[in-house]
Amino acid sequence: MKLSDEARSVLNDDYYVQNFKKWIGRLTNLFNGSPDPYLDEYVFSLSGITGQSKLDMYNQPEEWTIECLEDLARRIGETENENVFVPVCFHYPLYGVHFVDKIFGANVFFKDGQWWSDVLKKPVGSLEYPDLENNEVFGLAKRACLFFLEQDLKVPVFGLPTIACALNIIINLYGEEVLAAMVTDGDAVRHDLKIINDTLTAIHQWHRKTIPVQKRQPVIPANRTLPYDYSQICGCSTALISAECYNEYIAAYDAELLGVYPNGGMIHLCGSHAQHIKTFREMKELRAVQINDRASWDIKKYYDGLREDQIIYLNPCKEMTAEKAVEITGGNRLAVVGDKHSVFKKKR
Repeated sequence: MKLSDEARSVLNDDYYVQNFKKWIGRLTNLFNGSPDPYLDEYVFSLSGITGQSKLDMYNQPEEWTIECLEDLARRIGETENENVFVPVCFHYPLYGVHFVDKIFGANVFFKDGQWWSDVLKKPVGSLEYPDLENNEVFGLAKRACLFFLEQDLKVPVFGLPTIACALNIIINLYGEEVLAAMVTDGDAVRHDLKIINDTLTAIHQWHRKTIPVQKRQPVIPANRTLPYDYSQICGCSTALISAECYNEYIAAYDAELLGVYPNGGMIHLCGSHAQHIKTFREMKELRAVQINDRASWDIKKYYDGLREDQIIYLNPCKEMTAEKAVEITGGNRLAVVGDKHSVFKKKR
């Protein structure tokens, strides 16, 4: 299967290349606190498009990729938005949030419209390093990535798979047993956390070495596009642990993983995580938090508690609308995600 000449022409069009660079420049100014006429007046808004395909991405990754790119070419007009950043994104969401679980040998299965995984049938502390060079799952991820790059397109960015973070993965692999082990067998937990984080680091390093910086974006890039050479980790499961537990077991690994990238990166939060704000503030590698659902309710705590150079990506919800968030923050240090049709002015 081959990309059509028409799609190739559209996805190499310099107009869309320059449009992306314009918006990345604005986003970079937001992160750096640099002067920007747009940011002086408006809240930064982000709502990208991701290519879609009905083909089997696991058995036909190349064909799936081509169909996604053709879809992006057909929808390219959606990016012509003066008020909202609409990046053009390719994302190969291999096994969803259970991508790394599968690499470690967990039984991952699809049910009720999403991926799930069974816990490992072995005790905490018994993990071994996976052979990434010969791992079938990572091999499939690399295959799709390399095929995308072979198309030599200028416009779409490549979104990484869900590499997540050490805490998310260790809980996926062991379930509640690992939370109990943090009290009863800390050395076993630390053993596995190191193996997991080293593996996540290696996966990031492969992508960082392989994908040009202008093409590389974190997972779910349509909603989480960052300036060049930033990373993203998933902090969902930090809602389950105390600030003391996070500091003892996890924070250093999260900082290390974000530090793979020279500019640090973002943490995704979707629950009740405000107990960690002090630690997040002190983590120099952490440059942004992405909050949605329950986490968004605490936007005032994040805005007041984080550093001046830490940006908040907000996915609005009924309990925390964009309008309410702008009232709380004045629209400063804020990126509103998910609405192509609204623009929000800053509060003076």
